[in-house]
Amino acid sequence: MRLPLQISARNFDLPETFREDIRKKAENLDKYYDQIMRCRIMVEVPHRHRREGALYNIRIDMTVPGAELVIKREPHKDLNVAIRDAFDAARRQLEDFARRHRGAVKHHEETPHAHISALFSDKGYGFLTTSDGAEIYFHEHSVINYDFKHLKVGMEVRFVEEQGEKGPQASTVKVIES
Repeated sequence: MRLPLQISARNFDLPETFREDIRKKAENLDKYYDQIMRCRIMVEVPHRHRREGALYNIRIDMTVPGAELVIKREPHKDLNVAIRDAFDAARRQLEDFARRHRGAVKHHEETPHAHISALFSDKGYGFLTTSDGAEIYFHEHSVINYDFKHLKVGMEVRFVEEQGEKGPQASTVKVIES
């Protein structure tokens, strides 16, 4: 972290062991995003419930380039759990922020290509052959954008593969129209 960490407690005295645990967890946040400019952590006991006892509330405010991240979880009667939950949430927010900041976006894999290598129209099924030579069974009900009766050997398709009772099969077949 670029600037010192600020840990404060409200409405109770925070034992040094907890303060040290919070310090270590805060320093570990640099692993997820190394440009944290400021980190303020407030541990408070808003009010005491007669039946439940003290509930600990953790709030983490982090300043990063171009944003202020605020993490606030549900209060918990166990201070260790409240700290753990708050820092887990902080880690997730930092990971998300770092991904957005880098411009990294999840890309879904394209469905694989194949061509129809055999058709048994009278029986309602056929076979696809992939570019690596694998043979995939498909049923007429798995074809989603084309009439099965009008399919022809050699047509290019995209498909979703699953494991069937007798080997690989296509759960979805979509004809690529040219």
